[in-house]
Amino acid sequence: MRTIPFLPSLFTFVSGLALLGCSSDDSAGSGKPATDSAYPAAAEKCFNAINTYRATLNLTPYTRAVDDEPCADSAAKSDSISGTAHGAFGMCGESAQNECPGWGGTPDSMIDGCLQMMWDEGPGADFDTHGHYINMSSTTYTTVACGFFVTPAGDVWSVQNFH
Repeated sequence: MRTIPFLPSLFTFVSGLALLGCSSDDSAGSGKPATDSAYPAAAEKCFNAINTYRATLNLTPYTRAVDDEPCADSAAKSDSISGTAHGAFGMCGESAQNECPGWGGTPDSMIDGCLQMMWDEGPGADFDTHGHYINMSSTTYTTVACGFFVTPAGDVWSVQNFH
């Protein structure tokens, strides 16, 4: 039987690339990726609001994917740079994503209005019209990670990644 000696190192390399794509900037210079959301209060508010909406339908609450929030922050930043909502979809391994692109205010002040707008899409089978609501009320997903980025101009981008 032949072995392929480069396979373990190739796996390590590819795994490292996947982690790099979802790590936040290391502002402290420690060489370690950030492990917390850049906006923890807003992330918690987002998570709680989504579960409050779910409770109105007697749905099981999502679990907060705290470990995925830095990657969600990175996705929000990436989309703000490209100017394309959902442009970074999939970079964090999510199955579905909602996004609040370029909102005014602060992460804490804008998230309620954005989530309310999505919930107000209401139920329906047409994903183009009801997709945000469908993601928020899904029984397929079990976790949500809320990420935020504030542009130099003060616009807030937020993604909600569902797994």
